[in-house]
Amino acid sequence: MSNFFLDNEDIKFHLKNMDLARVINLKENYFSPETKAQVGAPRDQEDAADNYHRVLEIVGAIAGDFIAPRATDVDREGATFSDGKVNYARGTKESLKRLKDAELMGFTLPREFGGLNLPKTIYSIAIEMISRADASLMNLFGLQEIADTIYKFGSEEQRKRYLSRFASGEVTGAMALTEPDAGSDLQSVMLRAQQNSQGEWRLNGVKRFITNGLADIQLVMARSEDGSTDGRGISLFIYERDHSMKIRRIEHKLGIHGSPTCELQFDDAKAELLGKRRMGLIRYTMSLMNGARLGVSAQAIGIAEAAYREAKLYAGQRVQFKKVIAELPPVNEMLTDMKTTLEASRSLLYETSRIVDIKEGLEERIEKHPESKDDLSNDLQRYSRFAALFTPMLKCFATESANKICYDALQVHAGVGYTTDFNIERLYRDVRITNIYEGTTQLQVVAAIGGIMTGVLQERLNEYENLHDFTAFAPIVPVFEMVHAFRTSLESGITMVKQKADNKFQDYHARRITEMAADTTVSYLLCIDALRAKCERKASVAAYFAEKAHSRILGNLNTITTSFEEKNLFEKHIKILE
Repeated sequence: MSNFFLDNEDIKFHLKNMDLARVINLKENYFSPETKAQVGAPRDQEDAADNYHRVLEIVGAIAGDFIAPRATDVDREGATFSDGKVNYARGTKESLKRLKDAELMGFTLPREFGGLNLPKTIYSIAIEMISRADASLMNLFGLQEIADTIYKFGSEEQRKRYLSRFASGEVTGAMALTEPDAGSDLQSVMLRAQQNSQGEWRLNGVKRFITNGLADIQLVMARSEDGSTDGRGISLFIYERDHSMKIRRIEHKLGIHGSPTCELQFDDAKAELLGKRRMGLIRYTMSLMNGARLGVSAQAIGIAEAAYREAKLYAGQRVQFKKVIAELPPVNEMLTDMKTTLEASRSLLYETSRIVDIKEGLEERIEKHPESKDDLSNDLQRYSRFAALFTPMLKCFATESANKICYDALQVHAGVGYTTDFNIERLYRDVRITNIYEGTTQLQVVAAIGGIMTGVLQERLNEYENLHDFTAFAPIVPVFEMVHAFRTSLESGITMVKQKADNKFQDYHARRITEMAADTTVSYLLCIDALRAKCERKASVAAYFAEKAHSRILGNLNTITTSFEEKNLFEKHIKILE
């Protein structure tokens, strides 16, 4: 096999050219004497960047040489369930041990708890590589967000008790959120949390569709306030596995077979409150899920990268009509679309990850240095707005794009791609969950549309234009002229939706507006990529993506315009299913 970091020129391009200065400074507490005294702490920004490179090279080697060769057998064996016990596939156990032995299970945790203290941006790259090797393993490796949540919101005593165990790989985590009647609608959660006479919290109820439900440490969302019916009555609890929680079954799924998805029964299970009561959904779980959405986006890109490579390899070997099919224009265009869309998704992933890193870094800076609050609060509010918009927009774009890439990759294989003789059928099955779990695409649209309609995206686009001189690199000038016109089209669509003053009309066009916003944002980012590195190849990628995005944006705008001007058209669309 190969090293999944060293063989990916686009990842290396980004790591070399992205602006991580502020992320590094915040993560390393501006290289204070206390930080420098920590074992393994970098001396300066250059040392930190070098450390990132070395860690990713280790992850890439494990992903390519160890995890990927086991992926097919993991898929075929899958996780199993017998006598109330879940067992990982053999390859899953081996891969988890390899990651544990490499000390990679505390990726983003602070060094004081045995973690690597790496930013989310670097973690996103690692998740992509693990997912390219075996998407199901990412669902276990990627659950480090559980430990992050305890670090963010737990007490100092809880941090000391749990976090070093996560970092060492002694324990794994799970987030027990959804229930049979509360999937995406988490405010309908009914699992009960009640305190007994000794003040201990006890959990009673059922959770369903819980990834890695056999985990040692689980964050369980439960209704703690008697008589409540909405999200304000929900708290989040830390539960350490014991006999009072039973696994009732595991799901038999289309894909990601190595990842056990469990149904759990809590019977008077002892737990402890995380943070404050009533904040479980509105603050803690939303933070947890946004981290998970970032991870799933990286997972989708990793699967798509694997699918693209399978399609390119096959197309370069398969001969039809006396030439390899990669030379046939329709196939060549499909491969070009895949590659360009992959790079577009990756640019949005890294931009979103950087935004989240800065937001979380500012939060921690204010917590540790309260005297800095006045200076940093406006910046924190700004980056909080950006993170709230970019995270769902990323998940929409990256997961839908990955599904299309895998669909086209199977099409390139034609009939043999439909058989189990080729990896593409596994990748095609695995990617399908990415635009469903951690919030479907439709729910991501609901989460993103507010920031688009209220000007948060325009605020960020203004920053791009103020920070970058798009006339400084000749190959990008004509591309940016087209891209800037996308913004005009987007703003025209937003204006029409606002003028209707009809919530149903806005809801009806929310996905179109979100797709226009994502295409516009990604086009900006691709131009910035080319500009930063003065890279003609990236300018070509930006131009190709923009040409394709142009027709999509015009199509969405035309639909909005038509339903805006023809008063009865919107109503006709709504009535079709009546």
